[in-house]
Amino acid sequence: MSLKHFHIAFITVTVIFFLGFAAWCLLIPALPEMFQVMGWLSLSSAVGMLVYGVSFLKKSRSIIQ
Repeated sequence: MSLKHFHIAFITVTVIFFLGFAAWCLLIPALPEMFQVMGWLSLSSAVGMLVYGVSFLKKSRSIIQ
């Protein structure tokens, strides 16, 4: 596995973990309010990682073969 493929796999796993944590924080109403904030931050981090992943793919296609 090349470094490029490992990087893509790592980004994918990170997004899945961010989304899972966000779902856990936002869908359980019995948790304290602090978890709501962490859930929204996790969701925004997942979106940020998706944007980064897409930009990495676009850039790596032209640089790395």
